[in-house]
Amino acid sequence: MSVPISVTVNGRLHELEVEPRLLLVHLLRDELNLTGTHVGCDTSQCGACTVIIDGDAAKSCTVFAVQADGCSVTTIEGLSAEGEMHPLQQAFWDEHGLQCGYCTPGMIMSGVDLLERHPDPSEDEIRRGLDGNLCRCTGYEHIVNAIRSAAGGAK
Repeated sequence: MSVPISVTVNGRLHELEVEPRLLLVHLLRDELNLTGTHVGCDTSQCGACTVIIDGDAAKSCTVFAVQADGCSVTTIEGLSAEGEMHPLQQAFWDEHGLQCGYCTPGMIMSGVDLLERHPDPSEDEIRRGLDGNLCRCTGYEHIVNAIRSAAGGAK
């Protein structure tokens, strides 16, 4: 049995029929073709699927699509504006804040959420803000440096 939902993703309204058990991450990837949101663990441990829902970072593998009914969701694809990278995306590029790139969308979305709440975070605040996002390639130094670099410049 499908349920009608209406969700705004990256500024675009989508009216869909979904199964009640469909996870938001699968709606984004499989139905809306927004594959920047990654499925890393299916257990909410890695943070690769992090998106912004109504202004708050959330792991989209822990949210049913029906729970997003009436909400505004921003994915990694929705951060850039008119071909210009978001300041945190640019900082990740400039500071070499990625290696394989699998965790990067979730790290950036968590970083955007952190910078919205704390425009000038300390290194400890950045590390706490990234808690729940795993990177298997780096020692997090370049990721932390990227967030520090973007501090005060996030929109």
